[in-house]
Amino acid sequence: MRQFTGEVLEAVRRQGATYADVRVVDKRSETVSVRRGIPNLGRGSSRGFGVRVVCDGAWGFASSPDFDDEAVARTAAKAVALARASALCKQDDVVLSPEPALTGRYSAPVKQDPFAVKVEERAELLLDVDRLMRQQAGIRSTASYIRCERLDKVFASTEGAYLEQTITEVGASISATAADGGESQTRSYPNGRSGGHATAGFEFVAGLELDREAERVSREAVELLQAEPCPSETTQLILDGSCLALHVHETVGHPIELDRVLGWEISMAGASFLTPNYLGHLQYAAGHVNLTADATIPGGLGSFGYDDDGVPAQRADIVKDGVFVGYLTSRETAPTLGQTSMGASRATDWNKIPLVRMTNVNLEPGDWSTHELIAGTKRGILMEGIGSGSIDDMRTNFQFGPEIAWEIRDGAKGKMYRNPTYTGRTLDFWRGCDAVSKDGWQVWGLPSCGKGQPGQVAHVGHGAAPARFAGVKVGVGE
Repeated sequence: MRQFTGEVLEAVRRQGATYADVRVVDKRSETVSVRRGIPNLGRGSSRGFGVRVVCDGAWGFASSPDFDDEAVARTAAKAVALARASALCKQDDVVLSPEPALTGRYSAPVKQDPFAVKVEERAELLLDVDRLMRQQAGIRSTASYIRCERLDKVFASTEGAYLEQTITEVGASISATAADGGESQTRSYPNGRSGGHATAGFEFVAGLELDREAERVSREAVELLQAEPCPSETTQLILDGSCLALHVHETVGHPIELDRVLGWEISMAGASFLTPNYLGHLQYAAGHVNLTADATIPGGLGSFGYDDDGVPAQRADIVKDGVFVGYLTSRETAPTLGQTSMGASRATDWNKIPLVRMTNVNLEPGDWSTHELIAGTKRGILMEGIGSGSIDDMRTNFQFGPEIAWEIRDGAKGKMYRNPTYTGRTLDFWRGCDAVSKDGWQVWGLPSCGKGQPGQVAHVGHGAAPARFAGVKVGVGE
């Protein structure tokens, strides 16, 4: 592969590129699913290379699934031609932050190769779980899956970098839907309808103990049919870590993508209110709240060895003691702030150009136990499980609809509520965070983060534990 990447880079050098990098990606995926007792197997694979060049101060990118000499020449010529065409309407020259040209290899830790676990064994596990869920009277539909993916990637640049990575991912989910008349309710595990995902081996799926949770999932789906609707009021809100994963994603992760802030990438999901004049002094959250971006966490779905600029994985502060202090940046965006990249440039495949993407954006653990969090709440609501979400194009106004909620009264968990929602404004909400748990913290994987045009779906992570927020509007008012 060193010889191949060298040939690609030499081809673009000869045509005038002042910088170039090439990524070779080999991807394999396999999903076993069961729906209403019927198993299904889906498999996919792709292999190709993409070359990105700077010529006449502008970017060009081209890709190919073929690896012969003709494909190399054709793809190199196309990338350079596109750069020269882009240069005709550029505003400024591309400037990349200085980075050492690294050589190295990274493999995500795996104890049990998920592809070595027989398809029949994975299917039988899901069929057992499906039978357990369908034993509950009132269940009308069930669904479950186990997903495996392996990504082998080589990155090389004209600066001399040569990096190899192997990243293995697994994920799983179970869900049950109960219905009665015109009302239906769904409960899922382990993370609402997003499932549980990690860069790990099959040991992660085994650790979820899907069969242990099947009865509870189906029972709560049925119980939700009879539960009272979530009341409409302003109250204390406790969000489980699963809810906070999506909340952090939408109200912190996307607003801190510097290409979005600069207006370079706004065609999908808009821009950001978090302009550079706020950096270093905006009170984003309560003083005890700390948020980080960390691509080095073992098992995180946003973890890796090197980003697609060849920059090593890093941990960076985003909100420190409540104050906004950092963005997600790439080699191209960081110089606009006089900084070097914090390693957040990623493409989802060989035929896509890298964008600034989330890594693992985390709410760091606090000082409370989850028991103290609930016991210290006179009156409030506890919500759990990713359901639905909506946020405006500047990331300021939001509404989320978790799967399930419970009343908190006099420090104890009480009756169940169905169709919970909460609304607010990003800064008001985070400034109202009055307690964060220190236990139950984990990294929740989200494999469906959309951005870009053509669209790219990234896999990212969010670490969180339960947290409490004051003065939050819950329920849907008249």
